[in-house]
Amino acid sequence: MTRSKNFLSGLFGGKRGEDEAPDAVNGPPSGDADASPDRSADLPRAAAGGEDRAQKQGFFARLASGLQRTTQRLSDGVVAIVARKKLDAETLDALEELLIAADLGVAASGRVREALARARFNKEITDAEVKAALAEVVAATLKDSEGPLTIDRRRRPHVVLTVGVNGAGKTTTIGKLAEKFRREGMTVMLAAGDTFRAAAVEQLKIWGERTGASVVAREIGADAAGLAFDALDRAKKEGVDVLLVDTAGRLQNKRELMDELAKIVRVIKKLDPEAPHDTLLVLDATVGQNALAQADVFREIAGVTGLVMTKLDGTARGGVLVALADRHKLPIHFIGVGEKVDDLQPFEAMSFARALAGLRD
Repeated sequence: MTRSKNFLSGLFGGKRGEDEAPDAVNGPPSGDADASPDRSADLPRAAAGGEDRAQKQGFFARLASGLQRTTQRLSDGVVAIVARKKLDAETLDALEELLIAADLGVAASGRVREALARARFNKEITDAEVKAALAEVVAATLKDSEGPLTIDRRRRPHVVLTVGVNGAGKTTTIGKLAEKFRREGMTVMLAAGDTFRAAAVEQLKIWGERTGASVVAREIGADAAGLAFDALDRAKKEGVDVLLVDTAGRLQNKRELMDELAKIVRVIKKLDPEAPHDTLLVLDATVGQNALAQADVFREIAGVTGLVMTKLDGTARGGVLVALADRHKLPIHFIGVGEKVDDLQPFEAMSFARALAGLRD
């Protein structure tokens, strides 16, 4: 894989057309609708090394494919806009509007416009140059959002709370994380805190069987805060490395449901004042700009510490990840472009930016 040198510096006189070795793609996470666990990961895994690299390269291909709807929308628009070849004010306006329509947000779209204007205003420009500038600005915007979900094994347990609206993919994401931590040699407990949906409880039990994680569940309609308390108490006594707590999907504008979520957080803190140690907001990419409003409210109520973006393979609005990074400055731990376990991978800014712009890795 190769990464093109700084596009804008090239336009200002640096050497163009040279390549440098890029970082390997760290695939993202996925949390597509709460589907049944994919069992392909139960197959024997080849020795790390070459397989790991191949897996990462393969993930870029899946990422590029998953973002195809977003990429195609951007690519078609860019090609049509720059057909006149000269980058005048009208062309810049059209490009900026295209990026805003792709949910990149006003701030990032404006930065792409400014970068192009500084480098090529009233000069001929190709769609490839526009895409390279887009990738560079997006990568710079997202770079500080790269942040692995680090588990502190000294805590026993390290508590991870997942929150989000209905259908965002929380339960599926929890199952995939359980599999990830199991592969890393950790013991995991799952708390079925979505006590409203029998399907969610059953799904978590299936993940528990598959990953060897113990599952704490109660009858449908049970108090979710009490269940979380019991799960943490048990995890402490058993010396479990990671406790993953599921919660019911809740709309951010339903005050009573958000109050219940705040109660879960308070109850957990009674047993461990530092818990939850991570609160992951799982967002569905298909909702576009509404993800910003969700992040606003969940961050206030639950103290969100990091993001997981799911369903990037099902939307033309994948640019919303850029707008989220601009607005919230939260680490993006994982992104997802499919239903398989390995489609949930750590977020990597440059790979995402190049895939979004339709460039080869």
